[in-house]
Amino acid sequence: MTDRALKLIDICHEAGQLALKYFRDQDTLVIDHKGHQDFVSQADRNVELLTRELLAKTFPNDAIVGEEHDPTPGTSGFTWVIDPIDGTTNFINGIPAWTVVIAGVQDGATQVGVIHDPCNGETFVATKGQGAQLNGVPLVLDDPREMSQGTVGVGYSNRVDDQGIIRLVSAVVGEGSMFYRNASGALSLAYVAAGRLLGYTEEHMNAWDCLAGQLIVAEAGGMVEPQDADAMIRDGGRVVVGTPVVFDRLLEISKTAFDHST
Repeated sequence: MTDRALKLIDICHEAGQLALKYFRDQDTLVIDHKGHQDFVSQADRNVELLTRELLAKTFPNDAIVGEEHDPTPGTSGFTWVIDPIDGTTNFINGIPAWTVVIAGVQDGATQVGVIHDPCNGETFVATKGQGAQLNGVPLVLDDPREMSQGTVGVGYSNRVDDQGIIRLVSAVVGEGSMFYRNASGALSLAYVAAGRLLGYTEEHMNAWDCLAGQLIVAEAGGMVEPQDADAMIRDGGRVVVGTPVVFDRLLEISKTAFDHST
């Protein structure tokens, strides 16, 4: 791995330890509502502040974009995209399915990404053009299964009409597949890279939830619907990834399910 990736892993581990302290002290956790089924805790805010501090110290010329705080400008042309806790709903309900996520973007493409799961001690990492790893072991997707032989991860965003996810789940079941939702899109993307899920699809994700995971899937040998990382930072968008065997069909199903024109 590159020096940048190794430093990023250390930063995610330190941020993850702070998040884990909050997670284990649920009784004192302060929670606010940002919107319908959209929560934020003081853990999200403080873990992001720590992550920003560590990134600024390690990479002082880079820009930083995070979910909970205003962007920090940079001069290098490199931007760090942070989700301090992806899976906040799980986090605040004591469900151990959440992650610390950081992606590094330059020239419209994700260059490095880390998804760190403190509860299970798993760290997924990828550097563009250099492969993906889980806890130092290379990830290589070589899965011959069709959709009817495995499980597809699905995500639901409150930013879009709920009919899309209803049509999607119906279509996935119609293919003979099982569907899985763990309320952490980043963790589900990591599970695709690790061969635990055949694919993952969500109508709208923010950049901090998906950029790292998309890179990790691609570098493990999976397929990812092409996107411009800068556009994702600005607007978010649809995310579809999968093994080479199921990707085309999953993308077709997703496009149909998420079409609200009729």
